[in-house]
Amino acid sequence: MSAPTPRSARLAQSPVVLHEGRWWLVGDAGAAPVADLSFATVLDDSAEAVAAADRAVADLRARPGEPSASSTRGRR
Repeated sequence: MSAPTPRSARLAQSPVVLHEGRWWLVGDAGAAPVADLSFATVLDDSAEAVAAADRAVADLRARPGEPSASSTRGRR
């Protein structure tokens, strides 16, 4: 079973937030919904890519006993 998705999430330190399934641009003056479907699709794709990268990093960190790239000095 997968973890529940949060109701609100910021996209990688950007001024864009996904809130209850809708993208919003957030700034000091307030927030505005993303109305452009093409832009929203790009944001969806970016969020998926960031999530996949986060999972890959977590998987690498979870592997015990494997040398890191820095400890092998680039040798294979």
